[in-house]
Amino acid sequence: MTLTDLMLKRRSTRKFNDEKVTKEELDKILQAALLAPTSMNRKPCNFMVVERKETLNELSQAKNHGADLIRGADKAIVVVADTLIADTWCEDSSIALTYMHLMATELNLGSCWVQIHLRDKDGTDSEEIVRDILKIDNHYRIVGILALGHSDDIPKPHTLEDIDKNKIHFLV
Repeated sequence: MTLTDLMLKRRSTRKFNDEKVTKEELDKILQAALLAPTSMNRKPCNFMVVERKETLNELSQAKNHGADLIRGADKAIVVVADTLIADTWCEDSSIALTYMHLMATELNLGSCWVQIHLRDKDGTDSEEIVRDILKIDNHYRIVGILALGHSDDIPKPHTLEDIDKNKIHFLV
């Protein structure tokens, strides 16, 4: 599969079945995260793998909309970035999330990026909620959580015809 094929195939999956993500699959996804580039190679991101159903349920309630799917996932990976190491935590976390999302696609796993940064639950900052659940310090920031699992409901791949080339602008 080419990189283009993989990017076309990558889709967000919000429904998971009961099949477990294997240790080998998880290791490859985490390896992809660790291979993600970061500004000045500072590597501020840590990856917290959540497997406990109780914790998955808590995380699924960390924001008003769009996190419920975590409850049905086999695992979730919370990307936690140390702001004392890099001020590019948001960009670095986003790249790591993307690399993991693509690796999950290569492995035929379902995955979905759940936005936490700039979200809230009834007026309480979602990052604060996640930090409380995971018992981590305030200098850590959370851009998002990758929900993972096997799925019978992965959307069809995009096609190159789906690309909106009107978004490209050449300056001459």
